[in-house]
Amino acid sequence: MGGIGTTGVILLVLVALLLFGPNKLPELGRAFGRTLREFKSGAKDIMDDHDKKDSRQDKVIEVSRTEQPAPDHKRLPD
Repeated sequence: MGGIGTTGVILLVLVALLLFGPNKLPELGRAFGRTLREFKSGAKDIMDDHDKKDSRQDKVIEVSRTEQPAPDHKRLPD
């Protein structure tokens, strides 16, 4: 299963030209580009937040493992 391919892209451009006309296409392209940039930026922010959260959790686990009190070797009376 491949992508759209060259023929599909040409067909999409022709349909867009028929629907919107040649004067509207540059404006639609810019709007699509802005939307795509905002989406990528939002996705990157979410991934960065997720990575920071994981990093904080790893540090908490590491600290809790290293700061455990030493076991008490005293025996209880029989």
